Amino acid sequence: MSGLAVLRSDRVLSVVRADDIPDATDLCHALAAGGIRTVELTFTTPNVLDHVRSCADAVSRSGVVLGVGTVQTADQATAAIDAGAQFLVTPGLRPEVAAVAVANGVPVFLGALTPTEVATAVDLGSAAVKIFPAHSMGPKYLSDLHGPYPEVELLPSGGINPDNARAYLDAGALAVCAGTGVVPPAAVAAGNWEEITARARTFVTALTS
Repeated sequence: MSGLAVLRSDRVLSVVRADDIPDATDLCHALAAGGIRTVELTFTTPNVLDHVRSCADAVSRSGVVLGVGTVQTADQATAAIDAGAQFLVTPGLRPEVAAVAVANGVPVFLGALTPTEVATAVDLGSAAVKIFPAHSMGPKYLSDLHGPYPEVELLPSGGINPDNARAYLDAGALAVCAGTGVVPPAAVAAGNWEEITARARTFVTALTS
């Protein structure tokens, strides 16, 4: 199953922002055990590419789709792909990142907010468009965007939790991004994988309730 197919099936992507990840393989497996198989490590984590290199093969064999986010430059995009990233995510419109991703056949989710930015992201080759910060606009904003852009797949990120996640899916989101509510930095740093699995399971359950 391709990375996008997994995301369409599970309808959730876990965004990990932590200063310390003791074992990225165990982290990914803990999330997958809770039902989240698409995982984004970010350039805000020190030595993030070392983590990706250390676990990319192992987690891929177990069905986890691992990507790298907060990608700002072409050099970062190239390094992330070389390390084993299966998708890239940007916080805003980054044409040079999109160019590297498209050239390498790697899906990229470009960050956007306004209708003009969404259109630009699509033109740059964004596989889906990350709407950030989603919590500032709310689920109805996704419905509004789908008026002129009914075919564009939207991936809201920022402030999404078990209480509001389903509303974003009902508004037409491809999937939602789960952040620190599922992967609290302290729990990640402590290697509290059981807690993270439980949090992932709670979030996934909320998507179907």
